[in-house]
Parts: sequence; structure tokens; C-alpha cells
Amino acid sequence: MVAVLDIPTLSRGDRLARTPDAVHAVLADLEQPVYVVRDATGLGLTGDGNLAHTAGTAVLAAVPPLPPRQLGSSAFRRAHGVELAYHAGAMAHGLASAGMVVALANAGILGSFGAAGLVAEKVDAGLAAIVAGAPGRPFACNLIHSPSEQAMERACVDLCLRHGVTCVEASAFLELTPEIVRYRALGLTAGPGGAPRIAHRVIAKVSRTEIAELVLHPAPAPLLRGLVERGAITAEQARLAALVPMADDITAEADSGGHTDRRPMPVLLGEILRVRDAACAAHGHPVRVGAAGGIGTPAAAAAAFAMGADYVVTGSVNQACVESGQSDAVKQLLGAAESTDCDMAPSSDMFELGVDVQVLRRGTMFPGRARRLFELYRRHDGIEDIPADVRAEIERTIFRRGLDEVWADTVSYFSARDPEQIARAQDNPKRRMALVFRWYLGLSSGWAASGDPARATDYQVWCGAAMGACNAWLRGTPYEPVQRRTVTAIAQHIVRGAAFTSRVAALRSSGVALPARATSYRPTEEGLL
Repeated sequence: MVAVLDIPTLSRGDRLARTPDAVHAVLADLEQPVYVVRDATGLGLTGDGNLAHTAGTAVLAAVPPLPPRQLGSSAFRRAHGVELAYHAGAMAHGLASAGMVVALANAGILGSFGAAGLVAEKVDAGLAAIVAGAPGRPFACNLIHSPSEQAMERACVDLCLRHGVTCVEASAFLELTPEIVRYRALGLTAGPGGAPRIAHRVIAKVSRTEIAELVLHPAPAPLLRGLVERGAITAEQARLAALVPMADDITAEADSGGHTDRRPMPVLLGEILRVRDAACAAHGHPVRVGAAGGIGTPAAAAAAFAMGADYVVTGSVNQACVESGQSDAVKQLLGAAESTDCDMAPSSDMFELGVDVQVLRRGTMFPGRARRLFELYRRHDGIEDIPADVRAEIERTIFRRGLDEVWADTVSYFSARDPEQIARAQDNPKRRMALVFRWYLGLSSGWAASGDPARATDYQVWCGAAMGACNAWLRGTPYEPVQRRTVTAIAQHIVRGAAFTSRVAALRSSGVALPARATSYRPTEEGLL
């Protein structure tokens, strides 16, 4: 094994790096190669090829330059017009705010606007702000599938079309729907020789291979036929849609904040890459695969790239950044989180299906209260069946108002937003109970985003373990306070650190033992892209 010794430099003229600080500096110069050299004095590192190959020296190992822009897929960077193979994923209810997306877009980094859960007017305003703030720059809009609120999915597609959005991040889809197919097909035209040209790109976020299979292939003929019959797309667009896969990129979403199946990244990413390779071999259309869930440090990003990810996706860590739509109070909670401070709780949009979301446990009582409501929903056929003492308790401690009053608010809300929800519940007591319980689940994330002090114990904060890992990495750096964290700085340092970590790993695989103090990437306020 080659060893780089932790010894002081012998003279001012010694140009080989031998101390931990000097070794780190050579490794961190990502635009230059690294040579492990033996000379008459011993072992050292240099990025100078001429020095490495002078008389009396022997090169024992070397790694090439690895600037951050070279990590991941060059096809991803070209397709989306970005500088890095990095995607700041959507965070619902505008937590991935218009301001966040504008900052990322102007820095040449892909970000998704968190349109999920927002009323149409707010989505409209958010997209308008992004188009005005980053004209001509790349960005995506989240399109979430909510089986119980199909009108919202339709409205989001309409707004994306109105604002000329050329990329959507499709999440939580359990099946292909007419709306996502409509968006894809409306962006297709015939190029030279009749080959399809794709103007509407789709990034599909999945956590199961069966969902990946859906988007790795063209849209089903029955869906395309139905869209043609109602005049939503043309026959030519349907013909072209039958020739291309539904997605250009698939994000393998492992153990993440919010909706998650809590899949281990090494397992899930490998499975998605396998089904992608088989599908692409069959139809010949390249589809890129990214890694999400647990990406909050350079080491995690480097591991994903090493496994074959074309790009990496962050979520939880961006929520604590200054541009996010989250409240300052919650950002402080996030900045203090450890990697074990997360829990699972029932989701609002898929409550009846028993789907959970991963949330922050530290500093809030939301997870336990949300689970209590789901257990009541599971055991009873309607609000009227809940024992009087239990009902009085949840009205006092969770809702802080009578359930009849909550139902009246629910009727008013959905009458303006999606009247079908109320129609379906009129003669269905269990459905009414679900909508009442969803009142608390839905508002709890809003209380968090607004920082409502009266509801601090009810904050619902979507969060994965990456948040705690990121905090540990940033501890003792200029970015430890959340007030100093910008979404672009975090993105650039994660990718720069991943390149640094990858070079360290390459040298280790060649048998080079580096000083421990030299192998950790610590972000500073200098050296950003």
C-alpha cells in the first residue's frame, strides 16, 4: 500500500504536498490532476505534471481533473441547459418557492417550483414570477398526482401550458393519468424524417420499479385515443406520443422527506437502473436516472454518482435555505435536526389510502396527533360513531374547535376549489370524516410555513434524514446558521464536495492512504462556481 506520510515539509523549497493541509489543497484543486510522487525525501502529492515527472521522482498513482461540471450525465446538462447534474426537487405548498427556483435558474441549476397543494391562483402567480425573474432560464414545475383531487392536476397542467413551462417533475403517480399524457403529447412535433421532437420534458419521481416501467414506455393507446376523441391532442400528437417514452428522466426516490416508501438508496437505485437498461435496450430511447432521498452531503452525492446516477436530487436540505417558502421558526427547527429526528405520519392528499409522509418529529407533536386521527378513521364509520369523550378530547387538543365547525369550513373550502369532493361526501359519513380529518392534516403544513406561534406544536414539516446529515456536515462552517444558507451555495458545495470525495476514493482504490484530516470537504464562502 502506498502511504502519504503526515510529516512536515523539509524546506521552503519543497514543492510536494506532505502535510494534511497541503495535501487537502492539492485534492481540492479540482481543475488539476493529482499525482502521488516519491522523491528522495519521501512521498507527497502535486498537481503539477512537470514536477511529478522530473528526474529523481516516481509517480505511484494519479487521478485526472474532476471539475464539478463533469459529474453525472452530460446529456442531462445539455437537455436541461444547466451547469450541474443536480436537481433541487419540488417541495409542496410553495416551500420550493418561486424565489428559490429563480435563484437556482439564474445560477444554471435546475429547480422545481413546489406547485403541489397550491390553489390555481398561487400556481399562476408563482410561474409568472419565475418566468419574469429568470427569463429563458431552465426550471421545472411540480405536477403531483392526487387521486382525490383530479381537478388540481388538470389546473396545474393548464397553467404550465399557459406559461410555457417546458419541464415538469411528476411525483406521487400510481398510474398514468390523462393529464400527464396530455402535457407530454402537446409538446411533440415531427422532426427531420418524422422522428419525434420533444419540447415538454418529464422528470418522473418514482420509488417502485412498476411505476418506473410505466414511464419508461410510451403512453398507453387507450389514453391517447381518449385524448384525441375529446380534442385535447391531435391525431398526429398521439402518433408521436406512441413512439417516445413518457419520461426523459426518472428520479429514484429513496428514503426522503414527505411522500416516501423509505427504500434504501443502494437497493432502489440499482433496481431502477436495471429496469431502465432493459427498457432502453428494447425501444432504443435513452432515459436518464437520478438519485433522490438522503442526498444532503458530498459523500452521499458521490456515492450516488459512483453507483451510476446521471444526476442527484436534493429536497429536505433546501427547506432550511433562506429562499425557501418555509417560516423562520421552522428553519431553526430544521437547522437543529439530527438524522434520527424524523417520523412517519398520515398524508393529507392520500389519507384514505393509508399513505404516510416522513416528517420532522423534533419540536412538534404533529406525527402522534396525525396517527391518532388515522386510527379513529380506521375504526369508525363516521364522526357520529366516535365516542363523545374522545370527540371532545380531539376537538380540544387537536382541532381546537368543534368538528361541525370544521366541516362547515371544509364545505366552504372545497366548494370553491373542487366541488366534487363535497358531492362525494354528502351521503358518505366515512368520506365526510376523512375530509374533516384532512382539514387538520392540510392546515398543519400551512401553520408551519407561516410560523403561526399558536400552532407551533402542530407544525407538519416534511423532512428526511438528509437534513440531519447536512447539519452535521455544515457544523463549524460559515453555513452552520440557517440564515447563511442559500440554495445555490448548498447545491454548489454538495457537487464540489462530491467531486473532491470521488478523487479521494479513486486514490484510495489505488492503495493510497491519505491523512484523515486531508480527506474531508469543508465548505467555505470562497470557491463557488
